[in-house]
Amino acid sequence: MRDLDWQAVQEAVAGGSVLACGGGGWVDHGYLVGRTAVSYGVPRLADLDEIDPDALVVTVTAIGAPGAAAWEMQPTDYVRALELLMDELDDPVVGTMTAQNGSSTTCNGWVQSAVLGTLVLDAAGDGRAHPTGKMGSIGLTSEPGYITVQTVAGGNRADGRYLEAIARGPVAHCANILRTASDESGGFIASARNPVRASYVRDHAAVGAVSFAMGLGEAMLAAEPNGPETVIDAICERIGGTILARGPVEEKDQRYEHAFDIGSLRVGEVELGFVNEYLTAEADSERLGTFPDVLTTLSLTDGRPASIANLADGDEVAVLHAPKSAIPLGDGVRDPSVYPEVEAMLGKPLAELALA
Repeated sequence: MRDLDWQAVQEAVAGGSVLACGGGGWVDHGYLVGRTAVSYGVPRLADLDEIDPDALVVTVTAIGAPGAAAWEMQPTDYVRALELLMDELDDPVVGTMTAQNGSSTTCNGWVQSAVLGTLVLDAAGDGRAHPTGKMGSIGLTSEPGYITVQTVAGGNRADGRYLEAIARGPVAHCANILRTASDESGGFIASARNPVRASYVRDHAAVGAVSFAMGLGEAMLAAEPNGPETVIDAICERIGGTILARGPVEEKDQRYEHAFDIGSLRVGEVELGFVNEYLTAEADSERLGTFPDVLTTLSLTDGRPASIANLADGDEVAVLHAPKSAIPLGDGVRDPSVYPEVEAMLGKPLAELALA
């Protein structure tokens, strides 16, 4: 078991930003949540073999579109969402698991650990960021008879859009309700959901995902004094990545629909398609990378990941690709039922290559 401190926050945000794949929250929010956690108390990271297989575990995350303009999430919202879920359950929640790695999402559960005493599990719904809650639901979307409980808390206070909601039912339908709540709250909202036993997490989640992100972040931080190219090299070496293209961002096209950022951009000959996160890389009608491969834009100024929401035409970046085999993955991304809605938004096929 590891006590998480400010150094751990910096590692989690740095490594998580690569695995955010252009989305996955925000660096500043990751620092805010992480700093709040380690200032308030001592969040603890636990391996799955350190807790009882029958211990109750829930997923904690945020839901929405990183490019939304009116969102507001405070660290207390994450705690409140978990409290709402705890009130609905008969057994105590021992640990929490992030839905995905990301710029802020790798730190999911840290504030709750500091405030409520829950453990942060070294696991995730997905080792990289993804656009829908179903993709991070560790196969529960297709688990026969599974009924979830999902809660949200948060919203733009100034606009009178703070809300709390509780949904109980099949994962896919509850996920749609929470996505609507996110949209109504201003574009992003804190969530707790999908109670399961630790034994299920061990069999179906991306085990070791948090320490994987932190190890990547540690390598990045060590490389930073030597300049951006050294950082990029360190990322590639750590996750078996290659650079597909370098140059200015061109033809960025982005729209906001139902709490999703949808669109594409081009770097050199490579076009990146995204729904919240980069999902495809193509050049001359050839598919070079497909979710859940890692696809990330890295700033040529400092070597750090540059998120879709912050990119503008003319920004100089490198396009990173690493195969899905290089990262921990959960069963949610192996479930064929989670792909059709994302394929419809993106306008490109995913499932055939994603599941190969």
